[in-house]
Amino acid sequence: MNQRDKWNKRYATADAPSSRQACEVLQRNAALLPASGRALDLACGLGANALFLAERGLAVEAWDIADGALAKLANTAAHQQLAIKTLARDAEQQPPEPTSFDVICVSRFLHRPTLPALQRALRPGGLLFYQTFNQDKPHGGPSNPDFLLMRDELLTVFSGLHLRFYQDYGQLGDTEQGNRHETLFVGQAPTVAPKR
Repeated sequence: MNQRDKWNKRYATADAPSSRQACEVLQRNAALLPASGRALDLACGLGANALFLAERGLAVEAWDIADGALAKLANTAAHQQLAIKTLARDAEQQPPEPTSFDVICVSRFLHRPTLPALQRALRPGGLLFYQTFNQDKPHGGPSNPDFLLMRDELLTVFSGLHLRFYQDYGQLGDTEQGNRHETLFVGQAPTVAPKR
């Protein structure tokens, strides 16, 4: 079974996008969002993040390999009269173009070769909201280390961005409290593009 079929099968019986919540990093840091601009929900699945961004006035593109999930999102967006353009696109093969978005949101997707392209895809002053599973998770989520962040990995990979928010609780303290499964990151592109 190819990746598109695998994800379409998973989303076929999933709840409608409107019944889901945006990722924690986006909700907790919504005050950082610009009042307008172009946003991308990368590997969007059913698009809860895309809906959240569009509700705040951003022109949103939602990309995913699963066209079935995108059809559900497009229906919800039309019903709610939100500006979301869905696109069946494999971000691993076709990452976003340089300086093309003011906001990029990635939730529970990790493909390391794509990470540098995300930083380059931000316009000057643009924001990257990133949240995914880490290797310190006590249980749940993927077991394949290819899909788990190493400790402080995003701080290294996105060192060219200004850090605006970071959370990685690890195994410190009471591990029954707080989101121990995922690392949350918000970085901002420099307001002036670096000279080449």
